[in-house]
Amino acid sequence: MFQRELQEMIKVAAEASENIMKYYKNGFHTEIKEDNSPVTEADKTTDALIKDRLHRLFPNYSFLTEESNDDLRRLQNDYVFIVDPVDGTKDFIAKDGEFTCNIALAYKHEVVAGVVAAPALGIYYYASKGHGAFKGKIGEKGEPIHVNDKIDNLTALISVFHFKENEQQLLARHANRIIRIERRGSSLKACAIAEGSAEISYRLNNGTKERDTAAFQIIVEEAGGHVLNLSTRQPIRYNREDVYNKEGYIIVNNLENILL
Repeated sequence: MFQRELQEMIKVAAEASENIMKYYKNGFHTEIKEDNSPVTEADKTTDALIKDRLHRLFPNYSFLTEESNDDLRRLQNDYVFIVDPVDGTKDFIAKDGEFTCNIALAYKHEVVAGVVAAPALGIYYYASKGHGAFKGKIGEKGEPIHVNDKIDNLTALISVFHFKENEQQLLARHANRIIRIERRGSSLKACAIAEGSAEISYRLNNGTKERDTAAFQIIVEEAGGHVLNLSTRQPIRYNREDVYNKEGYIIVNNLENILL
């Protein structure tokens, strides 16, 4: 199931990556949205591109995208594409390469397919429910990835632009097990855990939305890891009326590494 959707999402993510890199190389204008977050032409045009391509292929599916008005009729649809065209716009503006293009499909509130492309790095990650997680060069077939089995001497990944004091304090409390802290942009933190190069990442505040986490959640889960709501300790659910991840979340390779 969902293999057709995944393959089309991979194709669209590659096309979207080309569009993003056009602006990355040639320049772009930045605006500030009502929520005080930046947005560029790359965000807007890529959002429209992804939505247009997938709507033609799957006209009965709904959409929840970063740069489109939220049509709450999606709540009555079992199938919803969840899209963040440029996850890590601040990374994009800073030209540090640590931004991604995220495309996910939710079915009955569960993410069942996802693609995270890193256009500036030329790589992408993808997964669908029950079929494993993969990493490859954009435009090429990927190789299987899996979380590692470490439960000590852990590497924690923190945000380049959104690292908060409460997260710093939490990491300090567990310095006996967390021996390395590295900064990584956008969804690349989760993907690093999925491929076994780190073990834990926190987001303790309510600043993220479904669009930020959906694509990487299925990749982490299919790689053997976990993306959990901090309050319920359960996987994040999707296609909600309130799209904010208000309780925060934790990404871990192993449940023994839920250090709170």
